[in-house]
Amino acid sequence: MKKVVLMTLALLTFGLMSAQNDSKIELPKESHRGFAQGDMFISGSVGYSSVSNPDHSKENRFNISPRFGYFVNDFFAVGGRLGYVSDVQKDADGHKYADNSTFTIGAFGRYYLLPGSKFSPFAELAIGFGTTKNINDYKNTGINAAFSPGLSYFLGHHFALEASFGVLSYNTVSPKRSSGSTDEFKIGIDLEDINFGIIYKF
Repeated sequence: MKKVVLMTLALLTFGLMSAQNDSKIELPKESHRGFAQGDMFISGSVGYSSVSNPDHSKENRFNISPRFGYFVNDFFAVGGRLGYVSDVQKDADGHKYADNSTFTIGAFGRYYLLPGSKFSPFAELAIGFGTTKNINDYKNTGINAAFSPGLSYFLGHHFALEASFGVLSYNTVSPKRSSGSTDEFKIGIDLEDINFGIIYKF
């Protein structure tokens, strides 16, 4: 009987040690939701709108803004973004009276509070440079810096929804033919500054 008890205790001890060792085995990267060191993601936006006014004038607007990010560790991601916006307005006779093209480039850093979970708050600090040219080749250049908290929620292993809230931003625009600049500082939450998007992790 004593031998049976000792053998049972030995088997239990071995089983517990084996289970403990198994719990330390990391899951394959593809089997978890959330972010981890070495993950990359892409996101962005693309859109087109056409507005016809009562006076038969029209406005066509197209925008595209891709974004790429890389996790340097489990919590912190860095990345860059590009942007292009075309805004064309025509009168009732089809003559173009406004044609604005804007190009932007920028970089950002993000800190995720719960990167390994499918739901995680994050904070983003971004800076960007842009230039706008109108129909008369008149150019404006500007610099933007912004701080935005947000939320990320994974729908699966690769796709996640995210929402960000513009809280703090600074913009300065310098017309090429002027010695001055226009500066704008904003703080607070505005419904127009809430952005929704989808990202793909790979």
